[in-house]
Amino acid sequence: MQFMSKIDWSHLDGRLLQLLVAVLETGSVTAAAMRLGVTQSAVSHLLDKLRAITGDRLFVKQGRGIAPTPHARALLEPARALLGQMQQFGQGPCFDPAHWRTEVTIAANDLQRELLLPALARRLREAAPHTLLRVSDSGAPDADLLRSDECMLVISPRPPDATDILQKRLFSDEYAVFYDPALREPPRSVAGYLQSDHATVAYAARQGLDLDQQLQARGIERRFAVRVPGFAALAAFVRGTPLLATAPSLLGRTSLASLAMAPVPVDCPALPMYMIWHARHQSDPAHAWLRGQLEQVVLSTLCATGS
Repeated sequence: MQFMSKIDWSHLDGRLLQLLVAVLETGSVTAAAMRLGVTQSAVSHLLDKLRAITGDRLFVKQGRGIAPTPHARALLEPARALLGQMQQFGQGPCFDPAHWRTEVTIAANDLQRELLLPALARRLREAAPHTLLRVSDSGAPDADLLRSDECMLVISPRPPDATDILQKRLFSDEYAVFYDPALREPPRSVAGYLQSDHATVAYAARQGLDLDQQLQARGIERRFAVRVPGFAALAAFVRGTPLLATAPSLLGRTSLASLAMAPVPVDCPALPMYMIWHARHQSDPAHAWLRGQLEQVVLSTLCATGS
């Protein structure tokens, strides 16, 4: 009996490949039906489709059982390979950081940049040596920064409010007062704090810190003498002066380490820090690996010391 291919090869699908492999491996229509959880008539129907596609009998009667044709035997390994490719297609590509060749772009301001990103860069050099880490300022980030290809991750206390932007809290810090101990004592009262001149940060023109907006809502206003574009610049303006700078306490480990630090004599809100990314990267294995590396950096850098 000669078989004509009445069904186009594009009708081949995963079910037919699974069926072919099951019948070849079990040597029985009944056993294949049990493995696949279908009826014997369903197996027979699918075998007819396979025969039409391949133009071959595939299986012939042999005693009380069936025997595969040479064509069917030759199809076993290609069928297994196709099934593996289909599984990989459904799960996404395998990711090996050792072979990752890309420019990893992260936007962060000075606190996050100095505290976390050097350690992340060391991890990338070890595990993903073909990557280039590019760091840019995040300022007050907006959603468009992540919607474009300009950066893969943002680390900021200000996640953009958008439905296509995802975030995860990395850690939380407290504000502290930084000062030059050679020039003054720390402020020990609200009055002493408010009567002092302050240096502060403004990431955009006339846009102060969220801290000051919250203090002003409670009727508390600081007196500013200097505004700088980032926390890292505060030390140069405070050192050698009686100015105060209110900044995240973790800066005492990095750019403000040369100054003395004391508690703020007024209640200040906590400063949460978020890892932020666009929803299109959520299921990307490379991006997920990068996020995991950053979380490990946070654990080793902060949690080990109780921060």
